[in-house]
Amino acid sequence: MTAYINKDTQVCMSLAARPGNTGTRLHNYLYRELGLNYVYKAFTTEDLAAAIGGIRALGIRGCAISMPFKEDCIPMLDELDPSASGIQSVNTIVNTAGQLKGYNTDYTAVFSLLKSHNVPNDLTFALRGSGGMAKAVACALRDAGFQNGTILARNPEKGPSLAQQYGFKWKPNLEENDEPSLLVNVTPIGMEGGSSAEDLAFPETIVRSAKFVFDVVALPSETPLIKLARSQGKSVITGAEVMTLQAIEQFVLYTGIRPAAELIAQASKFAREDPAK
Repeated sequence: MTAYINKDTQVCMSLAARPGNTGTRLHNYLYRELGLNYVYKAFTTEDLAAAIGGIRALGIRGCAISMPFKEDCIPMLDELDPSASGIQSVNTIVNTAGQLKGYNTDYTAVFSLLKSHNVPNDLTFALRGSGGMAKAVACALRDAGFQNGTILARNPEKGPSLAQQYGFKWKPNLEENDEPSLLVNVTPIGMEGGSSAEDLAFPETIVRSAKFVFDVVALPSETPLIKLARSQGKSVITGAEVMTLQAIEQFVLYTGIRPAAELIAQASKFAREDPAK
């Protein structure tokens, strides 16, 4: 980010039900360190169509899309990248001369983390959630070779549909004798500022029997589920890791520049240190 904003400054933004500062700080840190004439700002909206129209009309370069807009924004776009079209979920919009293209960098991040954390694909897993992010995670699990999994969702339409799409089973909830080795939370349970911020996405007995725990909630970086899993010596993947990886892919789409690994680590640390989150 330059020392001042001028008429040539490229604007990027995010849309979320509960905007946070983490992505804003990460992107703006990288703009500043790389001397790019960009600025990033987080927003929320109660009029998604008008917000997407504003991206097109005002020449906003890029927009990160978070819950609950990842599926609803699709009819408002001109094109979908294969990363988004296969799962019908968008977390990134890139504006090129008024043409809006949707991407899904969540998928890329989750697939990469499953590999880098050496999560064996022969494990049984339980994935809680059925929204847009759940689609990205389920697709990444399938493409990483996982076959024996269950989608946990109370919605009697979305849950079975998601399970069928990726070849997994569906249940409204886990039963007492279920012992999945990999637990994945893709719901707002444990999210800072929400009504379930102090809740666990899975019962403690289920966590105790698991080997790996993956929580996509990025704020706080240590959710109640992650804290419990760490206390029991489980291997964990955090939402903060997902947030950083997917945000870097967004940054590359917006700017055409891939920062060095050391700079990414510095930006991620700076973003997490924000006292206001």
